[in-house]
Amino acid sequence: MIITEKHIEELYKFTREHFVYHYDVQTELVDHLANDIEQIWVDQPHLAFEQAKDLSFKKFGVFGFMDVLEQKQNAMNKRYAKILWRFTKEWFTLPKVFTTTLIFMLFFVVLQLEYSFIILVTCFFILAGYDLFKFLKNRIEQKMPKKKNAEKRWLLKEMIGTTRSGFSFITFINVFNIMNLFKIDFYSLPLYAIMLTAFGATFLCITFYVGSIILPQKSEELLKETYPEYSMI
Repeated sequence: MIITEKHIEELYKFTREHFVYHYDVQTELVDHLANDIEQIWVDQPHLAFEQAKDLSFKKFGVFGFMDVLEQKQNAMNKRYAKILWRFTKEWFTLPKVFTTTLIFMLFFVVLQLEYSFIILVTCFFILAGYDLFKFLKNRIEQKMPKKKNAEKRWLLKEMIGTTRSGFSFITFINVFNIMNLFKIDFYSLPLYAIMLTAFGATFLCITFYVGSIILPQKSEELLKETYPEYSMI
């Protein structure tokens, strides 16, 4: 016996029923299950499809597909970090390095003002608020019935959108908590400390801009680069 198109559809449905919602992870699991079921049929040709499928699924252990899903998420986190760094480091090369220098100089000047703490906190809250708005907007769109049925979910696409936005919001809140905990008077710091702080703030703003603006604009290109099958869907 061989796997048919109907069997493939049933396997996709089976993965969804077991909490695997991203199409790229589903496809990898379906391919593995299909090959394993055909091998089981070689040894036990009398088994029905459902029986062979259950035998194959039992090989994933007590937690089913959860271990595979976790591995895929970890691997995609590393891939996303590489993509983020790829576009971030462009801001430290010509011609964008001039803009980066201007941002650095702006922070360097602001940090020497008496009310620098309030200015920085205000900026971070504006950025965090913008990111939280995008996060909530993406989550609402994903829960819309038409959206859920019409679009396939891709792990990288959600990292570029919803997941990344939530991470940025938490990052800004943590930065604020650290600043508030130590009650730093930036203008009283030595010059080298002000320069390091200005560089850190510059880097944070650039990574925010890349993750929040640049990557979403290039999401289609990045998805085609990551998933060869994406162009055919």
